[in-house]
Amino acid sequence: MNRKLKKINGKVVIITGASSGIGKALAFEFADNGALVVLAARRENELKKVEAEIKSRGGEAYAVKTDVKNIDDCKDLVDKTIEKYGKIDVLINNAGISMRANFEDLDLSVIKELMDTNFYGAVYCTKYALPYLLEQKGTLIAISSISGLAPLPGRTGYCASKYAIDGFFNTLRLENIKKGLNVLVVHPGFTSSNIRKTALNKLGLPQIETPRDEDKMMPSKEVARIIVKATLNRKRDLILTLQGKLTVWLYKNFPGMTDRIILHEMAKEPDSPF
Repeated sequence: MNRKLKKINGKVVIITGASSGIGKALAFEFADNGALVVLAARRENELKKVEAEIKSRGGEAYAVKTDVKNIDDCKDLVDKTIEKYGKIDVLINNAGISMRANFEDLDLSVIKELMDTNFYGAVYCTKYALPYLLEQKGTLIAISSISGLAPLPGRTGYCASKYAIDGFFNTLRLENIKKGLNVLVVHPGFTSSNIRKTALNKLGLPQIETPRDEDKMMPSKEVARIIVKATLNRKRDLILTLQGKLTVWLYKNFPGMTDRIILHEMAKEPDSPF
């Protein structure tokens, strides 16, 4: 075990969206450092594979099939965690989907799907886990995005859900600041994962093919490593990738110029409408 991360040993960590991408990488990273990891996702077969691999590496994992859009599933996830481990030290609201289409062409059901999954899913899980997190003076983590701090054309629903995440969790931090709860909001930049392949098109169907070069993005494993260390150090905010940090700074200080830069960059995507 990495000596720097010994304080994670024995912590109970719930991770939503744990069957792939950043969630899966977080599951391995926390488990490798001694955490008792509760895995939540809709795809039970993939979830069981992650559980089995963690156990084969000597870690402890517990898979609970969960659709975060379903409020009862979120309650069941927390109840089963308490039943098995008796506490919750960390909740990571990672489950999420993306989209790619101009709002003008978009079926409104896509916006609802993204808000139900990305925002309300995090709200539901947090509501039921919060009393146990407060008992442990634990850490509540929300995986937002650079798109929660700066606009991204063709992703109105995605940006809306991530802006909502930022507002909700930053306010929740203030409400509980005297109770010992740590709230960490993570803003990954472009990360190599399957989120663009499963992103919804204008009709609400998975686009299948990623429009960007995944090899040039930050690996999910690296994102997970940074998040685990930030959890240990009780950080409140992370902005990941140099491009992401530069985008946020430019948008804050030179919004008009940054609008043009973002639009120019997104116009390079295959079949871009810009």
